[in-house]
Amino acid sequence: MADTPTAQPTITGVHHFSPTVTDIEASIAWYERVFGLERVPVTFPHYGSEDSGYAILLIDPRSGLAFGLHHHDANTGEPFLETRTGLDHLALTVPGRQELENWVAHLDALGIEHSGITDMDEPFKYSVLVFRDPDNIQLELFCMND
Repeated sequence: MADTPTAQPTITGVHHFSPTVTDIEASIAWYERVFGLERVPVTFPHYGSEDSGYAILLIDPRSGLAFGLHHHDANTGEPFLETRTGLDHLALTVPGRQELENWVAHLDALGIEHSGITDMDEPFKYSVLVFRDPDNIQLELFCMND
């Protein structure tokens, strides 16, 4: 029997981002402060390995995007490095360049080191602002330009 083509399934957005962190309370405080997230007041077990870790869920009240910060007992505390297999970075969309400028001011007020805004013309016009969380995970704020 021949394979019959099917319609491409739909993705409607990103629901959550879930990094494993070395110090969950410090990371919770950082993500709350930087992104204005609200902590869900329960822990979530790692299904299938409930004895060795848990997650704390933080929600952005404006967009509904969730950040699930994970603690694993087996984590030895090495910093994140994007050259290893796994996550390279997380890029979040902002509405435009002015919002990137607002983020620069916000990060500066919090004392968080960042790249400043980089404007690119190739392979298309965009602007990006790069910074890192306490575990060295690269986060980008990104907008398309006309």
